[in-house]
Amino acid sequence: MTARVGVITFPGTLDDRDTQRAVRTAGLEAVPLWHRDKDLKQVDAVILPGGFSYGDYLRAGAISRFSPVMESVIDQAKAGMPVLGICNGFQVLTETHLLPGAMLRNNHLHFICRDQKLRVENVETAWTCSYERGQEISIPLKNIDGRYVAEERVLDELEAEGRVVFRYQELNPNGSLRDIAGIRNAAGNVVGLMPHPEHAVEPLIGTGRTDGLGFFTSILKRLVSA
Repeated sequence: MTARVGVITFPGTLDDRDTQRAVRTAGLEAVPLWHRDKDLKQVDAVILPGGFSYGDYLRAGAISRFSPVMESVIDQAKAGMPVLGICNGFQVLTETHLLPGAMLRNNHLHFICRDQKLRVENVETAWTCSYERGQEISIPLKNIDGRYVAEERVLDELEAEGRVVFRYQELNPNGSLRDIAGIRNAAGNVVGLMPHPEHAVEPLIGTGRTDGLGFFTSILKRLVSA
């Protein structure tokens, strides 16, 4: 039986189709989930893709946090279901407090779109076990509210517990504290990052590399071995 990964669409989501394609490319079944429905359709994992949900009014991800589907996602995440938030999805995860900290406007106040180098810091999550610790990858980054911030005690806790999953390399594109590009929760099943791995799964699109495919093969391995 094929592992099933749900991909949520909110009003303003842009990258749901790309994410579904990445899921299928890795050999998983992609299951579309609508933000107004609480039913997760018996999926094994969930991805919150990128975009500008609800136009990023109030704060990025602040309104999506109250969508009916998020009640189910929060409950299942707390029960151990793997959840990945990409860009706007990362912002939603901080708004739900499934991940600590917050995302603010880039320190240069401009939208940025570039291929971004990252260092993989943690390979023990459901979304990163296909990588090696210290591996450098390049995947697209596109955001205007991408600056990760948190209180010093929270940052220290993330560092001490190995919960920083990715760091920006060569250039910090948005002023994120301690060059943090992605983090995980204490249990390791919830991961959020700003860059877009779904745009780097095939050699003919995105960066021209497949550095992002490891996110999706990782969850395949984790679900198959579970």
